[in-house]
Amino acid sequence: MNSLPQRLGAEFLGTMLLLAIVIGSGVMAENLSEGNNGVALIANTLATVFGLYILIEIFGPISGAHFNPVVTLSMVLLKRQSGSELLPYLVVQLAGAFFGAILVHQMFDMQLLQFSEKARTGWGMWTGEIVATAGLLLVILMAKAERVSGMVACYIGAAYWFTSSTSFANPAAAFGRQFSNSFAGIAPGDVPAYVVFEIIGGLLALVLYKTFSANSSTITSRAAKQAA
Repeated sequence: MNSLPQRLGAEFLGTMLLLAIVIGSGVMAENLSEGNNGVALIANTLATVFGLYILIEIFGPISGAHFNPVVTLSMVLLKRQSGSELLPYLVVQLAGAFFGAILVHQMFDMQLLQFSEKARTGWGMWTGEIVATAGLLLVILMAKAERVSGMVACYIGAAYWFTSSTSFANPAAAFGRQFSNSFAGIAPGDVPAYVVFEIIGGLLALVLYKTFSANSSTITSRAAKQAA
């Protein structure tokens, strides 16, 4: 098993690169799409899908490739990870998200420290974040280990389009994206609500997962008795 510093380093670097992919592809897409938001979102989606798949494949064996406080919290609640690691994971995830935004601004010759003016608020978007986060966590918990990277990437790609919020599904992503006044940004005042509803989505996913797991165990037990 990798040491805690190694895992924290992987979470920091992975989260930083994830935010760089999301924000950077949004900047590039906005620059090239000539005001066509649909084309920009397609480009943003594809870059995120491909990038997320690669990041999970690379960092999954090291840290679990959470890149997401809701995922880490869920693993702690399920006793798959020590509670003492929760705070260090959250700190490096948030730090990585911040520096991911800064990295994009450096690459595109933008003002390094900025704040988004893009409003993302209202019950429609908040409901979208519940759905996006619950779905993401269910995929992570229920997918076979060898398929999780592809399934997570595919789910996020789909959720970019079928959720009203374009599927942040990640408090660290919301935190980092407030520091970029670009296509992928979110106004700082809208971040707290996003985080709250992402956590609600994560808790909903845990309830569903426990329900499905209990039913699956019951069915398996009955089948074994019948076979005997």
